[in-house]
Amino acid sequence: MIPPLEVSAARQDFSLADAPFSAAVTTAREMQEKSVRSLPEALAEFPGVMVQKTANGQGSPYLRGFTGYRTLALVDGVRYNNSVYQDGLNEYFSLIDHHTLDRIELLEGPASVQYGSDAIGGTLNLLIRSSDFMAETAGKFYAHGSQSYRYASAKNSHVSRTTAELGNGGAWGLLLGFSRADFGAVDAAEIGKQRKSDYDQYGIDLRYDLKISDQWQLTLNHQDSVQDDVWRTHSTIFSESFAGSEIGTDLRRLKDQARSLNYAKLTGKNLNTAIDEAALTLSFQSWDEDGDRIKSDRSRSRESFDSRMLGLDLQLKSELPVGPLVYGFDAYQDRVDSSRTDFNPDGSVDETRIQGSIGDDSPYTLLGAYLQGISPLGNRWDLIAGSRLTRASADVGKFEDPATGVAASLEESWNHLSSSLRLSCDLDEAATWELWGGISQAFRAPNLGDLSRYGDSRSNETEIAATDLDPENFLTYEIGLKKNDGPLSATGTIYYTQIDDYITSAPTGEIVDGLTEVTKRNSGSGGIFGIELAGSYQFSESWSAKGNITYLEGELESFADASSSLAVNEPLSRIQPLTANISLRWDSPDKKWWGEFACTFAGRADKLSSGDEADTQRIPPGGTPGYALLNLHGGYMINENFRVSLSLENLLDQPYRVHGSGSNEPGFGVNTGITASF
Repeated sequence: MIPPLEVSAARQDFSLADAPFSAAVTTAREMQEKSVRSLPEALAEFPGVMVQKTANGQGSPYLRGFTGYRTLALVDGVRYNNSVYQDGLNEYFSLIDHHTLDRIELLEGPASVQYGSDAIGGTLNLLIRSSDFMAETAGKFYAHGSQSYRYASAKNSHVSRTTAELGNGGAWGLLLGFSRADFGAVDAAEIGKQRKSDYDQYGIDLRYDLKISDQWQLTLNHQDSVQDDVWRTHSTIFSESFAGSEIGTDLRRLKDQARSLNYAKLTGKNLNTAIDEAALTLSFQSWDEDGDRIKSDRSRSRESFDSRMLGLDLQLKSELPVGPLVYGFDAYQDRVDSSRTDFNPDGSVDETRIQGSIGDDSPYTLLGAYLQGISPLGNRWDLIAGSRLTRASADVGKFEDPATGVAASLEESWNHLSSSLRLSCDLDEAATWELWGGISQAFRAPNLGDLSRYGDSRSNETEIAATDLDPENFLTYEIGLKKNDGPLSATGTIYYTQIDDYITSAPTGEIVDGLTEVTKRNSGSGGIFGIELAGSYQFSESWSAKGNITYLEGELESFADASSSLAVNEPLSRIQPLTANISLRWDSPDKKWWGEFACTFAGRADKLSSGDEADTQRIPPGGTPGYALLNLHGGYMINENFRVSLSLENLLDQPYRVHGSGSNEPGFGVNTGITASF
């Protein structure tokens, strides 16, 4: 049975069971039970999701065939995507500490009406755990804490989490947390320990909640997360061949990364005015990245960038005679600085570049205003309609002009109106069957990564700036059917996303340092067709089962070179193969013992674009082999303050990698966990 959870990622609360869109939720309890190692891994069993890993410390979720800057992440409603996000794979999801989260909501499909640019394949709303001071005895001081530890044998990882809570019940609450992870070399089936797949990560977080009055509450939040020495081994001599993939030639390629988030949020409810609910959020985020690469000839490049993003989000809700209306505006400005220095094989400085991977001294601004309303049409029908006006502007202060090689600047701006229309219908009086459908526009404005990229792209490519780009446009048609009747819950969705003005990389015809030079351009059109099926069944009080299946087909026009006007259709890059997740769970009558047998099946990923075929260090010739994984999870609650868990993963010790990844996943391993609270 689907639990009584709500989904707020659509800017309005919907019951998960009857939301007029595809959605999925996982909770902190579920992540803890399965000893999830990172945020990307927590998403792996969602329908419509494939989690690619360029490196062990980097994970990029594909949502309905899109990843990188065509998916949107929110942290407590604060936009996480910055203007440095790139086409294809990115590593920034792994910088979010999943221990800080209360739950993860996935809104599949377009959400540009609610959030503007980037919300195309799906939107992840990562909801931070609150201090929960309202659940404590009113007027009394309280203090709690917890300590957890996780060990994974095949991942050679040790992860600890410490939390402390204190406050005054019903008045205020403070939550403090510290996470520390030592990730060793991953032990893959038939390969053994994969060299340079180890790294360290740590994070601190703080949340303060204050009840100002019966109607108003203030929340202050701070997060820091740091990764040290994350190698991208696929392009190095330390990589391992899998199913014929090529070994890299770099002697060294790694990154250090750090991020922080600070926000203040004022929330008002039951205001009993023309505005019934209000939320105002002010945020500041930072990202810092340092990269170090030594090529086979011992030439070296060291580059860095830092991003500082200010945000403001105002969301209002009014109960009108025709139904609830949500409206507001948001504004984000990201300022990026970058640098790069190249060194000769003897260690002397060869050149100090005009820019790093992104244009230097470059602000990027997103402004938007939106409204979305729900109106009942009779007893069984509901209409959901909304629109958003977005303005995006880029001011690249300094980048290397691809025509002259000297410093240049660039100013561009774009406006976009996005709309969405959805209908839902209860097919019977008991509302056990629901039919819904929708037509939604989405778009993505070119960001700094598109306009001013310089340097490494795919394994065998180097990229130069593209100064004449237009926004990408998407139109998605969806129809879904949901069944919620006692022990059975099931949902099925069919969708088609029409793609126009898609920004892709195309060769310029030049070879630079043995790499194919590419630049961005707006291609022609394409589309993605998908089917998502999911369901659960409660056989008895103790036994339950759930599962999901994802099928995708995607096609896109591509060009032989940057100046060509002749396009050919080919599969969308790194399209997810047929994937299924199935599990059977048992809970003891007293809910102290539990066990789960889980299976994951992925078909052979052999629908390759020309870029996939050229990415020989990550994708084997002919495609990535399919796989079947069997996992066994279990746990015991000794008492209310003490829990233990045990997982046996990849029971068949199968060698595999997720399509497009740069290294293999662990072989057979034992995961243990213990949590003590006080």
